[in-house]
Amino acid sequence: MNAKKIVVYVLVVFVLYVVITDPAKAADYVQIGFEGISNAAKAIGDFMTWAANGGK
Repeated sequence: MNAKKIVVYVLVVFVLYVVITDPAKAADYVQIGFEGISNAAKAIGDFMTWAANGGK
C-alpha cells in the first residue's frame, strides 16, 4: 500500500467515527466547511470584479 491510500483510509475512518459518535458536531464541521468555500468563492468573485474594472 502506498501512503496516499493509507491517508485516505484513515481519513474515511475518522469521518465515519465522528459522524457515528456525534452527528451534531459532524454537521457543524460540514457547515464550517461550506462557509469557508462560500467565503473563498466570494473573495475570488470580488477579485475578478476588481480586475475586470481595471483594478480600481
